[in-house]
Amino acid sequence: MRTFFLFFSISVISQHVFAQQDSSAIYLAKGLEEKKAAHFAIADQYFSKAITFRGNNLPALIEKGMVNLSMRKIYDAQQAFQKAYEIDPTNKEAIKQLTEIYFNNRQYQQALAFAEKCTQCPETDRILGLIYYNTEDYGKATTYLEKTLKKNRNDALAAYSLGRTYIELEEERKAIPHYINAIENDSSRYAWKYELGLLYYKLGNWREALNYFDKSVAAGNTRSNDFNENYGFAQLYSGDEVNGLKTVSLVLDKKPNNKELLNNLAAALYQTGKYDLALNYYEKLLTLNPKDAASLYMAGMTFQKKGEKEKGQKICDKAIEMDPSLAKNRQKREMPM
Repeated sequence: MRTFFLFFSISVISQHVFAQQDSSAIYLAKGLEEKKAAHFAIADQYFSKAITFRGNNLPALIEKGMVNLSMRKIYDAQQAFQKAYEIDPTNKEAIKQLTEIYFNNRQYQQALAFAEKCTQCPETDRILGLIYYNTEDYGKATTYLEKTLKKNRNDALAAYSLGRTYIELEEERKAIPHYINAIENDSSRYAWKYELGLLYYKLGNWREALNYFDKSVAAGNTRSNDFNENYGFAQLYSGDEVNGLKTVSLVLDKKPNNKELLNNLAAALYQTGKYDLALNYYEKLLTLNPKDAASLYMAGMTFQKKGEKEKGQKICDKAIEMDPSLAKNRQKREMPM
């Protein structure tokens, strides 16, 4: 009798398990049909039922994650892929999707852990490069971003990130072609164009600086005080004195007593040989601060450049009396910093 009841119990349990497996397979199939028809919400319900009947139904978990991605339900997708990964830590799709979800959520350490497992994923080099760039590991970022661009030169974000990486590595000239590549593949990014203009500005290429400043405005950049200051100085250094002064004056009108701006403007005019104009701004600096020895010294240097050597030397001597450290500039014939 006991044997009969034991056999009967096992049979009932087995039938129940098989019934659950059959139900799970049926709901999985229904879910796949609805997914194919792009009825993602209905498909999600069927995949959930398939998982209810069999919690380790790996295909249902993967499909549930995919339809949730299609519906932009990122958290639900992540939960499904995470459970699939726990069931099978070698599942390539779960690893791939978790890598991308963590990366897109800027959870870089988690993304890095999964990316290192995703050795055969086509996007691994790209994601690793962008992770290392965003976590400021520029040496590794360079390696992976260069690999990415060898596979796909049209990847605008990878090209931009590699350009920024070279700037961080203080190899600005290497950054330029990658910025150009990024802009060619995504012309809507006005910030990238403005950054390239600033890069040319730093390298003293005023024509290209102005070119990309203009392109950034055409793409939607605003003419802020910082923009007008950089644009105006690029005009001045390129020899366009009239327009340069007009542009910088837009900033000076809003910040009339800004000593740093006045000093930079005076220095730019001095360096480009506009000595009378430079004197006007050094005089204004001295009006704001009569004890400004550096500005007084530069006023003396400007008079000497104008041909009034004796007058200029006397002014420089007076400035050195006020600040003896300026004497080294006379010996080297340099501007005080």
